[in-house]
Amino acid sequence: IYSSSGSAHISHYKNLNKLEFDLYRNNNFIGTHIYTFNRDGNKLSVKSVINFEIKKFGLSLYKYSAIAEEKYIDNKLVSFSSKTNQNKKEKFCNIFLKDKYLFIEGSSFKGKMPTDSIIGTWWNHSIIDKKSQISAVSGRIIEQNVKFLGEEIVELENQSFEGLKFNFSSSDPKLSKDKKLDTTIWYDKKSLIWIKASFIKTGKWEYRLRNHE
Repeated sequence: IYSSSGSAHISHYKNLNKLEFDLYRNNNFIGTHIYTFNRDGNKLSVKSVINFEIKKFGLSLYKYSAIAEEKYIDNKLVSFSSKTNQNKKEKFCNIFLKDKYLFIEGSSFKGKMPTDSIIGTWWNHSIIDKKSQISAVSGRIIEQNVKFLGEEIVELENQSFEGLKFNFSSSDPKLSKDKKLDTTIWYDKKSLIWIKASFIKTGKWEYRLRNHE
């Protein structure tokens, strides 16, 4: 019912200009992740900035920052770039379109993928149809299983959404625990915008939509 092509989903978001998420770990606010959407004719740029820090007794235990940009022409991905500082460890991912393939140069993977591949930035609902996603942090290919968990009301920042709930899990059982995907994502039923995420990794993490334009 909720499946569609990636390009159709991108055109679906033609009126979306910004997504602002607050990040929580164990229900404590730790930072933000903001997406901005800019259009010029048939071109779309999606920029994202994430910053968070985990502190204990006023001391910084873990700090994370990243910037990224996705570029589309006629709703098709033509390039992606990201730089991440993960607690002083540098990671990167660069993707470009050439000869009917997406070429990836990342800190964890170098190779090529079909042009209908999707980056794991979550805002595009068509990720539910994919057998894999490209890590926005390192470029590694994450094989995935997607399960629709049903509909539920999601209350966020005095906003109420009819949510479509999905779980994304790694399809490769040989992956180490720190590499395995196990993330629950909610999309708004009406607009299909991403509204919430939740996963467990040394604590319970949540993305909660604070504002969208």
